[in-house]
Amino acid sequence: MDIRKLRTFVNLAHTLNYTETAAALFTTQATVSKHILSMEKELETQLFVRAHRTITLTPAGTTVLQYARNILNNYDEMTRQLNVDRDVANQTLNIRAIPSVSDYRALGMITEFQRANPDIELHFTEGESYALLPSLDDGTSDIVFLRTFVDHQTDYAMITGEVDHFVAVVPDTSELATAKHISVSQLRGQNFLMLGKETNLFSPIMRLVRDADFSPTITYEGQRIDLVLQLVNKGMGVSIMMNKTVRTEDYPHVVKIPLDEKVVSHLAFVRRRVGPHSQASDRFWRYAEQHRQDYAE
Repeated sequence: MDIRKLRTFVNLAHTLNYTETAAALFTTQATVSKHILSMEKELETQLFVRAHRTITLTPAGTTVLQYARNILNNYDEMTRQLNVDRDVANQTLNIRAIPSVSDYRALGMITEFQRANPDIELHFTEGESYALLPSLDDGTSDIVFLRTFVDHQTDYAMITGEVDHFVAVVPDTSELATAKHISVSQLRGQNFLMLGKETNLFSPIMRLVRDADFSPTITYEGQRIDLVLQLVNKGMGVSIMMNKTVRTEDYPHVVKIPLDEKVVSHLAFVRRRVGPHSQASDRFWRYAEQHRQDYAE
């Protein structure tokens, strides 16, 4: 049984809402649905009753839930303890962050912490949003830095700092380029250049578009912010992106415009709420709590 699917099942059994579970696990509703269907096929039993946009656990689902929780608790405890045992001796700290971390002040916090704590062996890597929380659960990361559209997480401790918001990104040849602000509906009929489903930006952007009552023509979908901006710079289409990730000084033909629809994201350091945590993890966490205002707006 895949641990990720068990984790999805347990969360969905709690929320009974695909959208909430997708947001909590930093994934898509399609992935949540795929995990549940795969489990039902593997177990040869129906776990949820789906009717009129609502879901409830079946009796079999209630039985599976009891065992799934125990399996996850034991698995998480085992992996965390193994990694703590490994890291305590050499004071290793594993931090994983979203690729756009360089656009936020958190990067300064990480580098300042390293300078202040040279005895800690820091391993700092990047990863897509969907892979960050699983890396906490399997013990390969001690702390992750990510973007979330809620300011709390039930299963994880979180230190929020900066906030960011969506803006429209258009070429300077567009008739919209001189606008002081626009609504999403004004992007109707444009070619969209999108950050893809692997990021946690695709779903909230698509919700904005659906709320504006149109389906976008997606010309490009990928993971690289710089490539999206290069395409906009060449007049290939428009995009909706996070304000602080759009550096117009690097792309002279790109214009970013505030949206009337205000959608705020929180940038946060996250770790497991329940330990054990290594000494290095605890030291960074205390540092982040003490300095959070220095890196917030």
